[in-house]
Amino acid sequence: MCPPSSSPELPPPNCIPSAPISQAAFQLASSLLATPMLNHSIRVYLYAQAIASHSQPPSTYTPTNPHQHDLLFTACILHDIGTAPRFDSDPQRFEVCGADAAAALLSHFNVRAEDAHQVWMAIALHTSPGLAERASELSRLVREAVLCDFGKGSEKLGAWEALRTQFEARFERGEVEKVLGDRVVEQALRLPRKAEMASWAGGLVRAYAEGPGWEGVNRGF
Repeated sequence: MCPPSSSPELPPPNCIPSAPISQAAFQLASSLLATPMLNHSIRVYLYAQAIASHSQPPSTYTPTNPHQHDLLFTACILHDIGTAPRFDSDPQRFEVCGADAAAALLSHFNVRAEDAHQVWMAIALHTSPGLAERASELSRLVREAVLCDFGKGSEKLGAWEALRTQFEARFERGEVEKVLGDRVVEQALRLPRKAEMASWAGGLVRAYAEGPGWEGVNRGF
């Protein structure tokens, strides 16, 4: 297993799908995200893959459906790409920045508009509880996988703790909660429009304002 890296010149881990779409999505993520964020995104993909394999009725986003599986991987690996410094000057929420970046990447592979839109929604809604779970199957998978990686688990994964041990041994956490929370707040302090009051980012900014000297994980995380 090749270690994850922030360098696009190193080969991706063996768990990354080999199709050009997934390889391009990984290269984009690895070129823009710090290692804790990249590792988190890989783990989200691994959780999503596990959830899909346990879904009833059977999910279409499994390796037996290569195109759909590429869409799942793209949505997972790019779901937090909007927090990268490249998007600091974009006034859109980080979720929307990431969704737009994923759609732009998919446009280079002649992906159908409706499929690209499914990826767009999955990324744009992944911090929106109650919406992501019902918007589409792909949105649900990404949302549940993100929750798994942040310790919420999933009723669809009876062996969640065993998976967590396995995934984190391969792709270390590296204080991802702090890294992600700090990055979202940094962006919002530059451009307040990125953190609308009702958004997840807005909650992080409020928590930061209530205790600006706090050096741990953002209390609004």
